[in-house]
Amino acid sequence: MAKQEDVVKALEVIPEAQSLIDIVSQAAKEVKLNSLHLVRVAATAIRLNPKLAKCTPASFVGSLIVLEQVGLEPVAGRAYLLPFMNSRKIMVNGKEEWKKQLEVQALIGYKGYSDLFYRHESALTIEAHEVHEKDRFDYEYGTQSLLRHKPAEGERGPTIKYYALAKMKDGAMLFLVMSKEECIDHGKKHSKVFDKRTEKFMPGTPWADDEDAMCKKTCLLQLSKNLPLSIETQKALSIDETSREYRPGVGSMLDQPDNTTWQEEPIEAAGTVVEEPPKSTEKSALPQHIINNIAITKTKVGDKLFMRVLGEEMGLGEVADLQTIEQANDFLRRISKAYADSKDK
Repeated sequence: MAKQEDVVKALEVIPEAQSLIDIVSQAAKEVKLNSLHLVRVAATAIRLNPKLAKCTPASFVGSLIVLEQVGLEPVAGRAYLLPFMNSRKIMVNGKEEWKKQLEVQALIGYKGYSDLFYRHESALTIEAHEVHEKDRFDYEYGTQSLLRHKPAEGERGPTIKYYALAKMKDGAMLFLVMSKEECIDHGKKHSKVFDKRTEKFMPGTPWADDEDAMCKKTCLLQLSKNLPLSIETQKALSIDETSREYRPGVGSMLDQPDNTTWQEEPIEAAGTVVEEPPKSTEKSALPQHIINNIAITKTKVGDKLFMRVLGEEMGLGEVADLQTIEQANDFLRRISKAYADSKDK
């Protein structure tokens, strides 16, 4: 069995991943999840999409944990971790300003929707399929509803429809058919990965890379509105396409609010070159272990307190403005005291 340090070593080419993996390990222990397992999942996600390591640690850890807590992981099309440019207010020189920063969004795949349905005690089977032009396909809604699908042999032609079919233990059968155009239009209208500037789904996202899977998910999503779902399943579905920030002391990330304010022109998802958030022109001269400590501290105390101390007490705009070890240690002392004082109130 691979050790945690072996997993982390594989990410040495991604400097931002080092402190992020440390935060994941610490957070897993606080929420009573398997630390080594969660680190492996995080390491795999970052290896497949290094841009995740450039997102805010709180959003990455929060999205990772909320998927784990609803029993889904970003593997095999069940769920995804996607980086987005999020707009939010942060403290800059003692004043609140709107800034754009890379954060992580949790997205459920169609296989994840299927997994959630099977958790209901009345569920028997659920399926989602694509229909091709040369297939034999008939369906009818009403008191004598029917659905027949016989895939063509050999070349089946382009995909023209999708359907989702659910069978219940009491014998009930529910299904929904949608055309390809209906599914894609739904994605364009509701998905955060549709770029209105280019009129295309963003490269590296499931809608761009696996259109059939996302269209089948759309069918499942619409069908689920008529299916019996447990309270736990409904809560799990509520995390789809949301971002939740991890905060120490919060046992369930489902209790955290969705803090996404997605801009209408999303920047990127996986593996593409994007415009980075504004950075200081001066590179921090601090040793890496101090930078890591500052990142962990920010996740622990929260953005608001972190930026208040940095801006109001230190008179600085961002962490890169900390240029000496003495200055960084002074900042860590101040923020530790402010955090302790806030806990005593």
